Amino acid sequence: MSERRSSESGFPIKGVYTADDLPGDLDSRLGGPGEFPYTRGVYPTMYTSRPWTMRQYAGFGTATESNARYHQLLRAGTMGLSVAFDLPTQMGYDSDDPIAHGEVGKVGVAIDSIEDMRLLFDGIPLDKVSTSMTINAPGSVLLLLYQLVAEENGVPGSALNGTIQNDILKEYIARGTYIFPPKPSLRLVADTFGYCRSEVPKWNTISISGYHMAEAGASPVQEIAFTLANGVEYVRAAIATGLAVDDFAPRLSFFFVARTTLLEEVAKFRAARRIWARLMRDEFGAKNPKSMMLRFHTQTAGVQLTAQQPEVNLVRVAVQGLGAVLGGTQSLHTNSFDEAIALPTEKAARLALRTQQVLAYETDLTATVDPFAGSYVVEAMTAEIETAADALMARVFEHGSAVDAIEVGFQKREIEQSAYRIAQEIDSGERVVVGLNRFAIDAEEPYEPLRVDPAIEAAQAERLAKLRAERDSAAVERTLVELRETASGTGNVLYPMKAALRERATVGEVCGALREVWGRYQPTDRF
Repeated sequence: MSERRSSESGFPIKGVYTADDLPGDLDSRLGGPGEFPYTRGVYPTMYTSRPWTMRQYAGFGTATESNARYHQLLRAGTMGLSVAFDLPTQMGYDSDDPIAHGEVGKVGVAIDSIEDMRLLFDGIPLDKVSTSMTINAPGSVLLLLYQLVAEENGVPGSALNGTIQNDILKEYIARGTYIFPPKPSLRLVADTFGYCRSEVPKWNTISISGYHMAEAGASPVQEIAFTLANGVEYVRAAIATGLAVDDFAPRLSFFFVARTTLLEEVAKFRAARRIWARLMRDEFGAKNPKSMMLRFHTQTAGVQLTAQQPEVNLVRVAVQGLGAVLGGTQSLHTNSFDEAIALPTEKAARLALRTQQVLAYETDLTATVDPFAGSYVVEAMTAEIETAADALMARVFEHGSAVDAIEVGFQKREIEQSAYRIAQEIDSGERVVVGLNRFAIDAEEPYEPLRVDPAIEAAQAERLAKLRAERDSAAVERTLVELRETASGTGNVLYPMKAALRERATVGEVCGALREVWGRYQPTDRF
């Protein structure tokens, strides 16, 4: 029998729920599928007309190696690509920068220039696939490289479909791959909104992420409260540049985790949709229904995977994926069972995709919309999470804004306290982790992880040296000067940035030019 008596967010879970536990205004809180407040899903038919987009997050080593993995995933039936970048790329450094030593190609693919981006998407029809790129501080740079490669292949920006994560605020809270201070970072995000509205209109310009906060230990309530508070900040920043809310809000998207606590996760997704719809309509005056729809991608919880008995992770991922689908996700990445040990092997990545395909094609999940609607327990949990998240967002805004709260470390401290509580519960055995603190085995079977060749760093450095020797250095410098001048003023920096990348300026050079103008972010002691 399960020993769980309280939710991840700290609410007591009752042994039995009845109609008395439902909120009195349930009908108005629910609406219909595809209707305000979108509790039951953002589209009227949801999965009955088509399943969610099945993505697999992949990228490692060189662009050529990652390209081969993408072709394997497309042949296996994945419907969208999701690109992981290595740490130097995420931080805006080239592979031959001394600070990049030892990290090139380790946690994702190394992309230094347009030449790497050409290799990464070689042979992939960019007008037919949806590509998600997990990149934040230099998100606009990677998007422009993607657009340039598409244009070289005759695909206009108007035909491109995908997402850049581009969520810098959660980096200050939970992850740390920031470059610039918050205010110029917000400007870069807003410039990206404006650029894409004109040049890449079907692109999702940001994926406002609670996933990384959850991986750092945030509870479900903290995950959606802090994520939606960041969303409010991005909306305010875009409006401050002169954009009308309905000009950019339909392209906002979100990114959440799916834990093994299935019922609470379903309730969390439903509550998040309801809160966002109300915020966009009532606070920002959105008129376009698409501006009020919280569309989101989900990834199963990497933090809940164990290196002990890794095959058990297959079961965890299936339960987590089920929660995401029942919660109404628009796209889903299912983690590979071996990710607690190393980068996924080809077989493990294929099994993760097959998990989604079983959910989509062998169950009856796609036969009806929002099967939990009216459930005593899920509706009660949804209302509890909504109330608690609203209260926590109010605490954020007591500081003035999400950025003001970040600068005094509020969100970070709250998440650290939650993470500490979880660690204590695991250590004491109060929180059961199968194979770790209960049902362990004496000897583990050997496992051969995928390893990244350390020679990749030298090869990338050679490619960069060749690029710098062959390109028109004067043209590169002219475009970088223009980029610095624009960054010093009020113009949209993506246009000179694209010109520099076209002349084969590197990711590190472009980010370096912006560093010269905007500076680097240094956390205060209050963090």
